[in-house]
Amino acid sequence: MQLRIPGPTPCPPETLQALSKQMINHRGDEFDKLLNSITTRLKQVFQTTEDVFLLTCSGTGGLEAAIVNTLSPGDNVLSVSNGVFGDRFAEIAQSYGAEVSRLDFEWGKPVEPEAVTKALKADKGIKAVLVTHNETSTGVTNNLREISARVKEFDKVLLVDAISSLSSIDLPVDSWHCDVVVTGSQKGWMIPPGLAMVSVSENAWQAYSQAKMPRFYLDFGKAKNYFEKGQTPWTPSISICYALDVALDLILSEGLANVFARHAKVAQTAREGVKSLELSLFPQEDCASNTVTAVNASDKINVSKLVQILRDEYDVVIAGGQAKLSGKIFRIGHLGLVYENDAKLVLEALSKALPKATSS
Repeated sequence: MQLRIPGPTPCPPETLQALSKQMINHRGDEFDKLLNSITTRLKQVFQTTEDVFLLTCSGTGGLEAAIVNTLSPGDNVLSVSNGVFGDRFAEIAQSYGAEVSRLDFEWGKPVEPEAVTKALKADKGIKAVLVTHNETSTGVTNNLREISARVKEFDKVLLVDAISSLSSIDLPVDSWHCDVVVTGSQKGWMIPPGLAMVSVSENAWQAYSQAKMPRFYLDFGKAKNYFEKGQTPWTPSISICYALDVALDLILSEGLANVFARHAKVAQTAREGVKSLELSLFPQEDCASNTVTAVNASDKINVSKLVQILRDEYDVVIAGGQAKLSGKIFRIGHLGLVYENDAKLVLEALSKALPKATSS
C-alpha cells in the first residue's frame, strides 16, 4: 500500500524491526546510553547546539509544551497563521490564558514577513510569536528564515511548529534564531506516532524562568534535570526510541543535504504530475511545500469518492481537505520514506481514479 497522507508516514523495515526489541529499564544504563546517543544526533538534524528533549506525546503536545514553558497567563502573543495548524497553535495559547493577537493570511498564500514587522511595530507589548513553518492543511511552506529575522529585530520569543518540516525541509534552528522548535515522530522521521522532539534556546530558558502557566508533564525544567541523569521525567515510549535510534542513522547516513534534495525532487515530480492531469495546485507554487502537495478539486470532483477509490481499488491512501477546505482540495503526502517512483505510482493511480470520481 502507498500511504501518502501528511502523517503518519511509512516506516522502513529497519525501524519496524527495532520496534520489536525487548524492553529495558528506563532508569538504567542502557536507556541512558540510548537517550544520549539519540539526543546527540537529533541536535545534528535540528542543526543546534542548544537543548533538545524527547517528549512522549504527539506533536500537538509539543506545541502545548512550547506555550506553557515560555508564557504566563495574560501575556500578549502574536499568532501568525495561514491554515488549520497555525490556528491550532493560537488556540492552545488562548486556552492557557494568553492574550492572542491574530495575524491571519489567506489559506494557500504564504505569511508575509513585512506584515509581521508591521504587527510587531504596532504592538510593543507582544512577548512571543507563534509560527508554523510548514502548513500541511494547505501545502504551504512559510519563509521562516525571513520571518525569524523580523521577529528578532524586536527581540521576541519565537515558537515554531516544525512538525511536518524538520528532517525533510532545511531548518537550521540556531542560524535562524528559533527559540522553541517542535517536531513529531510520525512525519519525516519515518517512525510511528508517539514522540515529540523539541529544541530549547537560551532565550527560551530565560522566558521559562518567568513563565507562570501551569505545567507538569510537559515541564522543560524537569526534562532537563532528568536528562542530566540519562533519563526522562516520565516513562518514555521505549519502543519508539529504538526506532528513532535507527531512523537517525538512516537520515544522517544519507546526509541532510541529500534528504532535503530528495524531498524537493519528489515534490517537484508530484506538482508537475498533478498539472499534467489538468489539475491545479491549491497554494502559490513559489511557496508549495516539499512534504505535502495540496490540489484543487473542481466542482465536478467528489473528493471523498476519489479518496475511497484510490484506497479500495489502487491501494493508495491520500488525504482530503480540512476545515473550510473539506471537499475542495485533496492532499498527497511525500515526506520521510519517499522516493520519486512513489510519487509516480500515486500519480498513475490518480489518473485512473479521477474519471471515476468526476461527474460529467
